[in-house]
Amino acid sequence: MPELPEVSGLAGYLDDHLQGTVVSKVQIVSFAVLKTADPPFTALEGRTVTGVRRFGKFISIDTGGISFVFHLARAGWVRFTDSPTDAQLKVGKGHIAARLAFTGPGGPRGFDLTEAGTKKSLAVYVVRDPQEVPGIATLGPDPFSEAFDADMLAGILGSSSQQVKGLLRSQGVIAGIGNAYSDEILHAARISPFATAKSLDRATVQVLYDAIHDVLGTALAEASGKPPKDLKDVKRSHMRVHARTGQPCPVCGDTVREVSFADTSLQYCPTCQTKGKILADRRTSKFLK
Repeated sequence: MPELPEVSGLAGYLDDHLQGTVVSKVQIVSFAVLKTADPPFTALEGRTVTGVRRFGKFISIDTGGISFVFHLARAGWVRFTDSPTDAQLKVGKGHIAARLAFTGPGGPRGFDLTEAGTKKSLAVYVVRDPQEVPGIATLGPDPFSEAFDADMLAGILGSSSQQVKGLLRSQGVIAGIGNAYSDEILHAARISPFATAKSLDRATVQVLYDAIHDVLGTALAEASGKPPKDLKDVKRSHMRVHARTGQPCPVCGDTVREVSFADTSLQYCPTCQTKGKILADRRTSKFLK
C-alpha cells in the first residue's frame, strides 16, 4: 500500500506533469470505484488542471471548482503515459479502474488507475471540495504540518490506551502512515509495536517523534521527482524490517520476526524493540519465551 512518501511523490510528479493541461477525457471503467455522483465525472472534461495536492494518502487533482480525488488503497497504482490512447475501455475488464487523458503544452499525456488482485478497495471521488471526501474530512494532523510537534504527539499518545502500532496507522489520529512505515518508525525508535501508547514516557515520545520525521523524511526525499513506475522499488529498498521476515536486522543482526493477523502482518526486531522477547499475537498482547 502506498503511504505518505509514495503518495507525496505521486502528487508531486502529477503536479509537475499535469498543471496547466486540460482534461480531455475521463473513463470510469469500474463503476464500483466511483463513490460520488454529483458532480458527474464527465464534468471534469474541458477543465484546466490548477494543481495536484496530497491529503494523507489521498491525491486531489484540482480543476478550479471540481476535484478528482483518489485513494489507492492496498493494491492500487498510477500508470502514467506520455502517449495516451483514444481507445474506449470496456467496463469491468482487466485491472484498469479509471483512465484520464489530458492535452496541453508539450503534447498529450494521461494515466490509468489500476488495481491488482480480487479485493477491490481503490476509491475515486469527484467533488467540488476535497473536504467533501469523508476520509479527508476526518484526517488527523499531517506529520509534516507546522502544528505537529513533539508536544502534540505526546498529547495524542497520552490519551490513548491503544497499542502504538495501531495508533500510528490510524488516519484519524495521524495522517499518512500505514503498515510499512509504522514498522520502520517503531524499529528506528526501538519501541515494541505492542507498547501501550500512553505508557511511553516523554523522552520516548521525543525519540518516536524524531523517528517519524527521520524515516518519513528520508523516504520523501528519495521519492521526490521519481516517476510512478519507480516508486515501489524506492520504497522497498529502504525497508529495514518491514517485509523482511527471517532476514538479519541491519542494526543488530538478530532475525527479523513477524506477527500475522487475518489480513495483514507486522515485522519487528526482538533485540532492538522487545528486549529479545518474541511477540505473541495481538489478541493477547503477551510474550512467548
